Amino acid sequence: MTLVCGAGAFGTALAVTLAQNGPVTLWARDAEHAAGMQARHVNKRRLPGIALPETLTVISGDIPGADTPCLLAMPMQVLGGFLEAHRDALGGRPLVACCKGMDLTTGLGPTGLIARTCPEATPAILTGPSFARDIALGLPTALTLACGDDAAGRALQAALSTPTLRLYRSTDTAGAELGGALKNVIAIGCGAVMGAGLGESARAALMTRGFAEMNRLAPALGARPETLAGLSGFGDLALTCTSAQSRNYRYGVSLGRGDPFDPAITVEGAATARAVLARARASGPDMPVTAAVAALVAGELRVREAVDMLLSRPLKEE
Repeated sequence: MTLVCGAGAFGTALAVTLAQNGPVTLWARDAEHAAGMQARHVNKRRLPGIALPETLTVISGDIPGADTPCLLAMPMQVLGGFLEAHRDALGGRPLVACCKGMDLTTGLGPTGLIARTCPEATPAILTGPSFARDIALGLPTALTLACGDDAAGRALQAALSTPTLRLYRSTDTAGAELGGALKNVIAIGCGAVMGAGLGESARAALMTRGFAEMNRLAPALGARPETLAGLSGFGDLALTCTSAQSRNYRYGVSLGRGDPFDPAITVEGAATARAVLARARASGPDMPVTAAVAALVAGELRVREAVDMLLSRPLKEE
């Protein structure tokens, strides 16, 4: 049995596809929400129109303890509190983070939070270019599964791959986390560029310079550059910076247009921009795109001012 904690769109989608392999338990924080999903076999609130298979059971309350893998599909800024609250049930099993970003309080990525809070668990991260509805519909999707313990990573790769969800294995958790975190920040910037009507050439330039920032920060965080060239870095960056399905991109478009954005929608890149910038300033790499996005999100700059700031930087070699 596989356990998925978090009944949002992405957690539900993972549970749906993993149910092809056998029984899956999906844990929801809200008891009423869980009961409704179990009774109607659909997550009408987060993933409407997708039927939940009979091999998927939705629960709430206590998390069942076992040594089976547990996928943590919740926002990055919620993960730390969840781990603290349920550490007794989560310790001693593989914990696979399915969120992207850096914790504002600690500056840690998902696997760092897992290792700190549940030291007996085996931390891993599942990340890459994907949208929940694509996964739930069975559309072909490839992701990176990063785990520092290669033997545990191999076992997780076998257990969590499905006919339509292809997982590539890595031991570089730092690289996988960095790509997933920074691509959301850059996606906000790209959305702002398009929302302000600055054009696709400007978006391409921002994506490219943002990718350069990923590679500058990588050595300081112990990440490998080749990881950032893969699914969890370049692949996720390309998807998130160009699709209106991306919440971070849509948020950026709203900033660029000066429109309000639904505060109930989780935008991981907004908090991550601040967390990454703090880590970068402590480590030394120059991160002008990240700094501009952080200032934009905080309301300290308008889009045109942010662009002017980036364009006025000294000319240099690429």
